[in-house]
Amino acid sequence: MSRGNITRGHGLLEIFLAKKRTKKVNGLIPERLRGGRILDIGCGTIPFFLINTGFREKYGIDPSVRLNSGRGIVLKRFDVERNARLPFRDNFFDVVTMLAVFEHIEPGRLAGTLKEIRRVLKPGGRFIMTTPCPWTDRLLRLMARLGMVSSREIEEHKGAYNRASIARYLSRAGFAQGRMGFGYFELFLNNWTYADK
Repeated sequence: MSRGNITRGHGLLEIFLAKKRTKKVNGLIPERLRGGRILDIGCGTIPFFLINTGFREKYGIDPSVRLNSGRGIVLKRFDVERNARLPFRDNFFDVVTMLAVFEHIEPGRLAGTLKEIRRVLKPGGRFIMTTPCPWTDRLLRLMARLGMVSSREIEEHKGAYNRASIARYLSRAGFAQGRMGFGYFELFLNNWTYADK
């Protein structure tokens, strides 16, 4: 698997970072939900996270998807910024993930995207996301110049979010404050967040 298949562009640390995200997010998924369906929004050309998580049914959407992976994963070419409605029925998924994608969505589209995520989640389901912390912008740009992370991915960042701003977006989408969790990983460079429906 080449580094460029996980994200658009290339970077020496892409696979390492994808493995760290995968480990963190797998630890945030309750075992009781793994017998159901998961959707990974922004899964990439090769759905690295979906390949490395255990669920009965796995779905991924991304504008760069080419073909189904043949690994029991249903992939759809779909862009959340260009489409107001996710192509799934209400209460369909037990878990929805969005890993290193939040920062790529126009801020004006985030609330609508999160409302759609809440719509497709089953009651008791969990949404999990990761996004770089706001104070990492200069570091990420330096790493991109050095070829450690994809410069194309970093150039496409449309916002940077702390816990308070993420919580506001989730609240606007209908998630209850008391059903959210927040934390950091990768030496406080990235946020993780979950919100239960």
